[in-house]
Amino acid sequence: MNKKVSAKQSQTKRPLLPMILGVVVVILLAVIVFILSNKTDDTADLPNYTDVKGSIVVDGLKYEKQPHLGSPDAKVKVIEFADFKCPACKMWTEKYLDTFIKDYVDTGKVELFFMNFAFLDRDSYLAASAGEAIYKQSNEKFWEYLHKLYANQGDESQIWATQKFILKFVKNNIEGIDYAQFETDLKNHTYMFDVKEDFKIAGSYGVNGTPKFMVNGVLLQDSSYEGLAAAIDKQ
Repeated sequence: MNKKVSAKQSQTKRPLLPMILGVVVVILLAVIVFILSNKTDDTADLPNYTDVKGSIVVDGLKYEKQPHLGSPDAKVKVIEFADFKCPACKMWTEKYLDTFIKDYVDTGKVELFFMNFAFLDRDSYLAASAGEAIYKQSNEKFWEYLHKLYANQGDESQIWATQKFILKFVKNNIEGIDYAQFETDLKNHTYMFDVKEDFKIAGSYGVNGTPKFMVNGVLLQDSSYEGLAAAIDKQ
């Protein structure tokens, strides 16, 4: 009698296992869909260079289009080629940029220019186009953006400079610009052509990584502060 009751109980319990497994699978699928949908939302508005239409003619460095510091009468023109996602660019900025400005720019020896070489990922392009949008409003505010964005740089291997991140970052950190105009420019990718143009021009002069420096039109192989200083002093 006991054996028959035990068999009945096992028969009633057995269907519960597939049901439990089914519920677990449904929950896991829901979690995966949620994660992927959030990821898609963050990356959906990231640009691709292939989406940027327009003819680019490489006919010089176009100093007049770049953010700059220093006197236009300075005999030495220095261009820094950089990517906002580049850890080495962040290190150079935090360790050397203020010293360089004090020693060379403020003394009238050098006019410094910044040129995008956004190559690491799609959010590199977006961060660069945000910089262009700010520069079009204020050269001074561009340099503030540069310093603060490097200070808040994310992991190079992750997509972090999303539209959502940049809009919040600029709103909280960059005062004195027309934020509504900036938001429109960022969402519409207004200055992505300028970013792509910078990339093409830099590449045509041999730039293949960041940071790289050019002194009076000559690209330096040495990106160290000492190498840059030596090249300037030769001029």
